[in-house]
Parts: sequence; C-alpha cells; structure tokens
Amino acid sequence: MDQITPIETQFTQLLGVKTPIVSGAMAGASGGALAAAVTLGGGFGFLSAGYDAPETLKKEINLTRDLLHTEEQDTVHVGVGFLCWQLDKFPSKAEELLSVTLASRVQAVWLAFGEDVGVWVKYVREHDPRAGSADAVKIFVQITNVAEAQLALKEWKADVIVVQGVEAGGHGLAAGLPLLTLFPLVASLVPESNGPPLLAAGGVATGSQVAALLALGASGVVLGTRFLLSPESLYTDTQRRALLDAESTLSVRTMAFDYARNTLGWPKGIDGRGLRNATVDDYERGEDITIIREKFEQGIREGDQNRILVWGGSGVGLMSQVKPAKEIVQELHAACSHRIKHTAGLLDLAEKPKL
Repeated sequence: MDQITPIETQFTQLLGVKTPIVSGAMAGASGGALAAAVTLGGGFGFLSAGYDAPETLKKEINLTRDLLHTEEQDTVHVGVGFLCWQLDKFPSKAEELLSVTLASRVQAVWLAFGEDVGVWVKYVREHDPRAGSADAVKIFVQITNVAEAQLALKEWKADVIVVQGVEAGGHGLAAGLPLLTLFPLVASLVPESNGPPLLAAGGVATGSQVAALLALGASGVVLGTRFLLSPESLYTDTQRRALLDAESTLSVRTMAFDYARNTLGWPKGIDGRGLRNATVDDYERGEDITIIREKFEQGIREGDQNRILVWGGSGVGLMSQVKPAKEIVQELHAACSHRIKHTAGLLDLAEKPKL
C-alpha cells in the first residue's frame, strides 16, 4: 500500500486502516477484486454475498485473500455484506453463506434489510469461531431511520452502525431522510464515550463531502456509486458508460428494476435508487409487468443502456472518470485531508489579531 498520512477516527482504530473511507457492499457490483483494491488503498473494502451461491462467495473471498497476500490462517482485511431478507428466505443457504464467511476469517460482516436483523446479528456472534477474542468478526448494521438505529445500538449491540440517507444508490428507505438530517438524529442517541463508530452513507462522491461528514461527527464514510466507476467493480462497461453520462437529476427512487428482474422480497418501505431509463418510464406509465420484463431481459442481452439496471446515488453527476479503486481511495483521502486543513485554517485566521 502506498504511504498516506493517516486520518485517525474511532473507526480507523477499530479496523486498523489508514483512512475512514469504506466501499459499500453492493450486490452484483462488489466482488473480491474491488474489496481488495479499496483495502490496498488504505480504506476498508466490502464484497457482497447478494444473491450468490456459497461457492461463488468462497471464490470471491479467496480472490481477495490472494490479492491481499493474506495467509490462510490470518484475518482477511475486508468484509462481506448480506441482504437479511435473502437470509430469511433461504435459511439453509444462509447458513452455508455465513459458514463460508466466518471460516474464511474476514474482518467484518455487514447486515442490512431484514424484518429482524437482530436474528442474524445473534447468529453471527454465536457461530463466529473467533467470538470473545480481539479478532472477533466486527458486525456492521445498516440503518435507514432512527427506530432502526435504536435497535442496532441498544438491542443488537452493533460494532459499527451505517447511517444511510435517502440519497444512496441501490436500495434504501423510500421515505427516508436526507443524510445531513438523519445522521445528527442518530448521533444524538450514541454515547460519546463508549458508543459504536457511526458511518455516513448516501450520495457521497468527493473528498470534500467526506470531510464535511467527518466534521458532522461521522467516524467513517461509505461510498458506493463512486466505486462502480472502477475497473474492479462487477459493473459492465455499458453500465459504467450510463453512470458517466448521467446528471444527478437522473438518479430516481423506483421499484421498476425490482419488478423487471423479479426481486420483490424487500422489507416494507424499501425501494431502489437508480438511473431513469425506458424501463423506469414504462413502469411509471403502468405498462404490463410481463412486457417490462421481456424488454428488460432483451436489453440485458443486447447491452441496451436505455433498458438495463444501473443503480446510482444522487452524487452521480459529480463523477466523470473511471479510475482504479485504489486510486479513487487515495484521491478521496487527499481531498478530504486538504479540506480539513483548510477548514481548520479558518480558526487560525479568526484568532490572529487584526492590525
């Protein structure tokens, strides 16, 4: 890893990383290559179990282990994300996925979107072979409102809480609050002395935004869409082109893509944020779902940018280049550091005597 001047927070100390930048666990986009590249850049990378088979997940974790040159008996400094509604729906598969994950000695598990996420928090803790040690797997719980935050904090005892604003690409609370409103509400619940680190997520694309969220009290910041624009993500060139072409106004909340691909098991109130295209337009016009699905599947076969699924947060208009994920992390870190120093300088100016 290239040398960077560390930014120290409660989160970076917990995970032993140099910068408080995290890549989100994005189903269909976050594989082993992306997770490893983010970690190599000094941040913390997640891969997503998503809808994968256990064999596929194991292959991706092994890829990460190889890229990070981690010995079999050592902890792999990445995390694995899970959709809890998928774990609920397929309990036997869930046990296999979690068994593979825990046996692989990853550093963290990210749990999101379930009717009772606490069931899986308990399961992970009970089945973690490193439980009770300093090396125990760290449990990240993603929340989208204050009620979920209270559960994650008081009942589930999450090691890290990810606060997701409505601006986030991919799935989230349809009627959620903007990050700059939700984050302070959640932060007010957390004891300053011994509470878990809070990560901020949703619409973040630049180092200045990372700095602003650290100033707001975040211990780390999650970016998703920005890392889709890296060669290590599992997105196709067509999907990346769509992101590069998009203005932020094209990022919309919709159930169109879930109906188009028949992924309709999400908890009540959850929808997705992606790029408006003909699939979304047809859905909003009330087109027959069977026809929408046929056109969607044809679009996938033909690589039709105007039909395929492209998740993207509200910060998509701030992104203009595809870059290696490691480089993205280090550019974000440098810009964040610059903004923090510049802002601190405002206090120095204010304290200087006026002649």
